[in-house]
Amino acid sequence: MPNIKSAIKRVKTNDVRRAHNATIKSSMRTAVKKVEAFVANNDVEGAKTAYLEAAKRLDKAAQNGIIHKNAANRQKSRLAKKVNGATA
Repeated sequence: MPNIKSAIKRVKTNDVRRAHNATIKSSMRTAVKKVEAFVANNDVEGAKTAYLEAAKRLDKAAQNGIIHKNAANRQKSRLAKKVNGATA
């Protein structure tokens, strides 16, 4: 446990930020899973709308530094392939 005032504050702010980042990451993962569920059920229209939401969540997470920009782009690309494969 830190004794210095600035270190105590740093621990508190880290806890707050970790909790905030966890909620963003969780909602991002949920959005991605929804797209995959729609693709698995062959629901093309649902998959397309869910993909737009998932892409938005991925971009926000990358913008805030929660995941890397290239990781977000890679996940969006793979999801787009799945959605487009379901339409064909």
